[in-house]
Amino acid sequence: MRVLLVDDEVELVSTLAERLSIRGIDADWVTNAEDALRSAEIQTYDLALLDVKIPKISGLELKKILQVKCPGMKLIFLTGHGSDEDYKAGTAEAGTAYYLVKPVNIEVLIKKMSEVLKG
Repeated sequence: MRVLLVDDEVELVSTLAERLSIRGIDADWVTNAEDALRSAEIQTYDLALLDVKIPKISGLELKKILQVKCPGMKLIFLTGHGSDEDYKAGTAEAGTAYYLVKPVNIEVLIKKMSEVLKG
């Protein structure tokens, strides 16, 4: 499994990538949408973990672009802002039910990633 992590919190995203790598999951990380799009052009990812609030292009907007450019890529949102109800309303509008609230438990994340990939 190859995963792209997109979060503007460098310490969080680099640590998460390292923790996934320890568990045998190939994880690349970037801190903005522009780098995420460049990475997706040169590498095929099975799944992307997107922070909702990243600079310039939001995670919700990035999702829409990635769905066009990489139609087979699965997506999970991560959020550290707002209530669960606010977030559910926003992601329902974006067309996804897959999200986790930060800080994320690594075992819960891996389980959700497997569920999403199985479809």
